[in-house]
Amino acid sequence: MNRRQFIKQHGLLGLAAFLQACNITNFDDKYKSVVQNISTSIPTNTPTRQLIISAESTPTVMIPTVTTTTQPPPKAAEVKSPLSMPTEPATPPPTPTDTTTPTPRPTPYPPGPPSKLGLFVTQHEPKILELVAKGRPALVKTLEIDGGFVKGLKEASPNTIIIGRILLDQLNLEADPLPLARDFVNKLLPIATESNRLAGIDVWEAYNEPVANTVDQMKRLADFEAERTRLLAEHGVRSVVGNFAAGHPPLELWPEFKSALEAIREHKGYLGLHEYSAPVLQFRSGGLQPPGDPDQGDEGWLTLRYRKAYRQYLIPMGFGDIPTLITECGVDGLIRPRPGPEDAKGWQDFVTMWQKSGLRDDPPGVYMDQLIWYDQNLQQDSYIKGAAIFLAGTNDRQWDSYNILGPKAGRMADLLQQYLEVHK
Repeated sequence: MNRRQFIKQHGLLGLAAFLQACNITNFDDKYKSVVQNISTSIPTNTPTRQLIISAESTPTVMIPTVTTTTQPPPKAAEVKSPLSMPTEPATPPPTPTDTTTPTPRPTPYPPGPPSKLGLFVTQHEPKILELVAKGRPALVKTLEIDGGFVKGLKEASPNTIIIGRILLDQLNLEADPLPLARDFVNKLLPIATESNRLAGIDVWEAYNEPVANTVDQMKRLADFEAERTRLLAEHGVRSVVGNFAAGHPPLELWPEFKSALEAIREHKGYLGLHEYSAPVLQFRSGGLQPPGDPDQGDEGWLTLRYRKAYRQYLIPMGFGDIPTLITECGVDGLIRPRPGPEDAKGWQDFVTMWQKSGLRDDPPGVYMDQLIWYDQNLQQDSYIKGAAIFLAGTNDRQWDSYNILGPKAGRMADLLQQYLEVHK
């Protein structure tokens, strides 16, 4: 996976000054006040804050509530003056009762419309199959392409879109794209057409996060994706094209991707995008901007950037009905520039920052709040078919802090499963 970088045509000097003024313990007051308004959808025994990103166009997270009652401590036994006491030994007062208010059990997420959240997996883990079977996620992207595993995923949740990907070096966008497309297809076909994979995997990616920053590079990428989509379709294999990194491609280059969009329309494929942000998913969307940068309404420069692409380019080009998969999403500290700890990567690395910014001491619940906010936005756009949370299970230590499974993730997987179960 490439180091993700966000490049914007204007505002970088202001953002640089913003970053110099902010660190984990000293935020700009405007930024800190907005971070403190991130919702807390898992109830505690204290009032919770509503998500306030854009009052006009961004939905608030529904917050379950819980009522706790604290019984008053029992009164101590009445003790009389020694002068009036009988000669018998006095009855000792009762042992004091612990009156500490227990931490309330969270109210389960209430039912709602079908979720578009899904999983990015890299290996087989029992919890993944449980999540898929019980939660029926919209999407699962997998690097574990064992035929038995992907067949099991599809059998557990037939309507879940399953994406496969093989590991490749970066695509050379200075070379003729057509021979590169044929080479890729020759490599993938023996894998994709194995009977269990053909039955279990719905679409295949090609190169991960290609970097097309010029008109010529975007045209070559489009021609590569169009050709490989066409060649794979001849064998009954469908494609998801693009799979651009967060903040990419430059918006003005979308017209150069036309041939790829035409190919997926003809061969029932998908457009793929990645959307990450940090220190919270909402950063650079709506009103959560660096000081001086304008409110983006219901769009964003990182998360919810897909709306800019559709509204400004794809719809005017006639591709407003192209189905899109967010093939990776989540909190990712590799996004630059951003506030927060310099070496932070996944969501677990931002926990201390969240707490010092005023969010409650419930990291899995706070991360779920952010994912629910994102899901509620995705649900508004029919062309978005699913979003794969990076990451569910890993044996690679560099991705540990992204993991939503395992002991360091706490109850994150259970919260996600319960949410998905009531949003099918």
